[in-house]
Amino acid sequence: MPQLSPAVSSTESPATPSPRRIRPRVLVGSCAAVLALTLGACGTTETITERVADTSTLPATSTSDAPTSEVSLPTATPVVTVSAAPAANKALATLDTLAVKGRAPKTGYDRALFGQAWTDDVNVDSGHNGCDTRNDILRRDLTNIVLKPGSNGCAVQSGTLADPYTGRTITFTRGQQTSSAVQIDHVVALSDAWQKGAQQLSPAQRADFANDPRNLQATDGPTNQQKGDGDAATWLPPNRSYRCTYVARQVEVKAAYKLWVTQAERDAITRVLTSCGAAVPAPTTRQVPNTRTSTATPIPEPSYTPPTTTYTPPPAAGAPSSVYYANCSAVRAAGAAPIYAGQPGYSSKLDRDGDGVACE
Repeated sequence: MPQLSPAVSSTESPATPSPRRIRPRVLVGSCAAVLALTLGACGTTETITERVADTSTLPATSTSDAPTSEVSLPTATPVVTVSAAPAANKALATLDTLAVKGRAPKTGYDRALFGQAWTDDVNVDSGHNGCDTRNDILRRDLTNIVLKPGSNGCAVQSGTLADPYTGRTITFTRGQQTSSAVQIDHVVALSDAWQKGAQQLSPAQRADFANDPRNLQATDGPTNQQKGDGDAATWLPPNRSYRCTYVARQVEVKAAYKLWVTQAERDAITRVLTSCGAAVPAPTTRQVPNTRTSTATPIPEPSYTPPTTTYTPPPAAGAPSSVYYANCSAVRAAGAAPIYAGQPGYSSKLDRDGDGVACE
């Protein structure tokens, strides 16, 4: 079983403590004996709210009735933008370390092989922070965020996405019919990873891969559906100014998890990186004395034409669908989890929190 590189070593719990809620304390003075009968007549109720930054400055009591404000959890490490050398050169150098092989069969692929969708029980950045991965990425990638009350600073109720894939500004609102407008893309698709080395990873490593913030990006829902499980040879973001960052992230993730690339994929990534300043080293050739008396006609190099992909949009919300799942176990068994509102098989009964994403 291949081992992860140091880039994916386990992370400690965030240094910033999560806010805790202290239950109200009732001070009854000398009326404790009759508390059960006359609570309102004897004593006062005092609420103590713990400070996140410095608990040593807490007052002994507080008579304020103002509600406790929600405090956002720490966010995942921001994505590094690659738009020119030397960052592009670094990505190209890392690409040169990846093995080049053919795509393995997709036989046996199942989404469930990469662990429970958006689980927090992983050893990557933001893992074990008390919040699911989807909301971790929404908090990292969105601005003007409003957190859902009572979610301990985890769930994003609304926000604004400056979508790097399309260059559009998208308003996110949590809801059964609206959440799917912003989806979380696996920069290296799970199916692509399965066909390029992830079959040899352990279940824990695959769960880390599926929830690693380096491999996740909030983006426009239809654009994410259009990408499918394509690699750099078959799909690139419509926003050309983001393509260098996009392929550099793919290279970083594949290097961290010891995955390989196809020759077509490697060529496509090289073209993108050179377009933003990476310098491709000149090939070195070794001079061999010509001892032959005849010459052979050189065989031309075969040209590669990348396959085209056709996007078929999901049916509109409410449209009839022949796909039916009795429960989320059936969805995961079919490799269809998570299901977004409007996709075949989606049902509100599978979407327990009504945010438009079922069987997360």
